[in-house]
Amino acid sequence: MTHGMRTDTNTAHLGSRRDWRDTASQYALLPLRLFLGATFVYAGLDKLTDSAFLKATGGGSIGETMRAARDSAAIPGLIDMALKAPVGFGCAIAVGELAVGLGILLGVFGRLAALGGALISLSLWLTVSWAVTPYYYGNDLAYLIAWLPLVLAGTPYLSVDAAWRARGRRRSGGYL
Repeated sequence: MTHGMRTDTNTAHLGSRRDWRDTASQYALLPLRLFLGATFVYAGLDKLTDSAFLKATGGGSIGETMRAARDSAAIPGLIDMALKAPVGFGCAIAVGELAVGLGILLGVFGRLAALGGALISLSLWLTVSWAVTPYYYGNDLAYLIAWLPLVLAGTPYLSVDAAWRARGRRRSGGYL
């Protein structure tokens, strides 16, 4: 349903004077977005360029990593499925991390990219880092929680998503 009048309550765009708190609030998630995006791009590239990682067996391989984590995983069935094609699974994780990282850095389908990051982190937490004690030594749970604000907020500033929204508002006369 469309309305002929705006219903938002944010008046900062109407020329009112903005203080540093307004600006800081507007861009509060940007450091998190940059950190997670860069980290996931790096993780994906690191996996794709590591000749030992993309093997079914041997030291540092995805296969050996999964076999070592299988018995202590919260859901060993996830690892069992991945072990049917460990190299393909390793490639999928690496490409997924790369896509999520680039998506969140560029702000392309930001909520979807963040959801992908959260799902990757969740799967790693439930498998590889589940048995880490105390739990706060494992980083996958922290990454999962870090993705949630971006799942909720998306990439509303300095992003392709924001440019697409602005373009849509211009086309519809400002009432999107």
